[in-house]
Amino acid sequence: MVEQLTAEELHEKLGAGGDVQIVDTRSPTAYEGGHIPGAENLPYGELADRIDEIDWRDEVVLVCEIGQSSQQAARILESYEGVDDDALIASLKEGYEGWEYDLES
Repeated sequence: MVEQLTAEELHEKLGAGGDVQIVDTRSPTAYEGGHIPGAENLPYGELADRIDEIDWRDEVVLVCEIGQSSQQAARILESYEGVDDDALIASLKEGYEGWEYDLES
């Protein structure tokens, strides 16, 4: 089952130096306008076609605008055979609308 992380939980993981892979599923334009530091852009509409191009880590957090399409993306990723069974696949609850911390652009 896909987990949901709050912005505070993700911020704490990043601050503790955790090896969290953040995947921003928004459009490239939205991504360029500001994203969580270290996030990589993989638009939701391209996920299924490009899923095998990515070296997935053991802890992946998917992010969208409000936390809905990232849940769907996390479900797709969770079912992908290239991801370890014990990997943490999560969606950022409330998406970028809930993110109150610094952004990269």
